[in-house]
Amino acid sequence: MEDSKDSLESVVDSRVGLYLTFVLSNEIYGFEILKVQEIIGQMPITRVPNIPEHFRGVTNLRGKVIPVVDLGKCFGLGTITENEKTCIIVLQINMDGKDHILGVMVDEVSEVLSISANQIEDSPSFGTIDTEFIMGMGKVDKKVVMLLDGERLFSKDEIKSAEIAD
Repeated sequence: MEDSKDSLESVVDSRVGLYLTFVLSNEIYGFEILKVQEIIGQMPITRVPNIPEHFRGVTNLRGKVIPVVDLGKCFGLGTITENEKTCIIVLQINMDGKDHILGVMVDEVSEVLSISANQIEDSPSFGTIDTEFIMGMGKVDKKVVMLLDGERLFSKDEIKSAEIAD
């Protein structure tokens, strides 16, 4: 019994820290700040044939071509309507020991929050629906922040199909 308690505590401890929060369809989400490389405004995006529908395409970020995901479309919330607050969060994710750079389009970036262990709960179970990409639910003030794991958000095949140059 003590081992399962220690295991649960280590999972919670791994989720404690700083999160860049952002808005998507009036809900608040967060990525671990250590995974965020930078935040950029809207940039021209080139559509690439035969990539997953929720990938908008690619953009040129200071000479490096990176895939850009429409997170609203990815989550089934509809295509993000671009405006002056729309931005791209550039994430560095690791898959199979290899780093990948990925842009994630969101409605607006909010703030960086420090979330402690007593503010995090496991995500609720939704039966057969895959929610492994949700690390937990942060309770900050009277808001719930869905804490996302960028490395579990997309499959290896999706990342590979969206990358043009590595």
